[in-house]
Amino acid sequence: MQIEDFAQKNTVKKKNFNLNFTISKAPKKAKKLDLHQDISNYLDKNQYSFSEDMQEMIPKDTPPYLDNGEKYVERIARALKFFKQCSLIGPSGTGKTHIVYLVAELAGLPLWEINCGLQTSVFDLFGRYVGLGKENWIDGLIVNWCRDGGILYLDEANMMKQDVATRLNPILDQRGHLVLTEKDNELIHRHEHAYLIISMNPFSSEFAGTKPLNAAMRRRMSVWLNFDYMSVGDKIDEKEIDLVCHRAKVNRDDAEKIVKIGAKLRQEYQQGDLPYGPSVGDLANWAKIVADGTTVEIAAEETIIALTADDFEVQEEVRAIVKRVCGGDKFERKFV
Repeated sequence: MQIEDFAQKNTVKKKNFNLNFTISKAPKKAKKLDLHQDISNYLDKNQYSFSEDMQEMIPKDTPPYLDNGEKYVERIARALKFFKQCSLIGPSGTGKTHIVYLVAELAGLPLWEINCGLQTSVFDLFGRYVGLGKENWIDGLIVNWCRDGGILYLDEANMMKQDVATRLNPILDQRGHLVLTEKDNELIHRHEHAYLIISMNPFSSEFAGTKPLNAAMRRRMSVWLNFDYMSVGDKIDEKEIDLVCHRAKVNRDDAEKIVKIGAKLRQEYQQGDLPYGPSVGDLANWAKIVADGTTVEIAAEETIIALTADDFEVQEEVRAIVKRVCGGDKFERKFV
């Protein structure tokens, strides 16, 4: 008697027969949702020491980030260790901000976040005197980061004001310092564990306000990582279905429909036919409504259809894709 796929061999002998068998533990299947990413080879949280106030700035309970084997988390950590800074580029909804929060949490680093699309002044970012005279100086966010360390995250970096980008240049090259011209040219050296991550949408007319990144800053970014959606068109990533199931507690059949619809919408978006491509978070929110007891089609009305655009004709296009993937002509638009 032979039992296959076992490793430890044993023999039992009794009178007129021999029984040969092997025993081993069956190999465990790798988890599709890996919650335990290890970047300690590059950024070891045990080597950092921050004040209690700074520790409050370390992200907590960040959901796992899934990719198609690109190992973005490890590559970002490696770039920060070797070069102190890196750049992330990709369309909205591909998880750039999410992964920055995850890296900060895994590394145990405070996160300083600036959205460069907002009209933030140099004074807010670098500091200024308050009141009369030159007695009460308040450091801006970038100065605090330079003094105290952590990850400075510049979102929508290709919408950054030119005067802000120019002030950052000496921090990011071999000089590694910031000159506070507003404060008698005080020289602030970059903290040993002060890291920078910038992210941006691709420069194009569809992303209003974007412009080519300042050439001087571009030269200072040694690593560039391109992000894309997990599922696009007919390419469906099983891990994204798993993730939607995991986040929304929805059955797999519905999750599969939602991801397939999302993939079609992303394809239309990349071709310029739709104004918005849904993120995995958008799909998970849609799935949560479905998990509450409604159908994929009806839940689409108050989530993905309305989210994509306000334009009635665009909504009809999205509605047609939902209907086609769900397979049937029974569903009719509920709201007129």
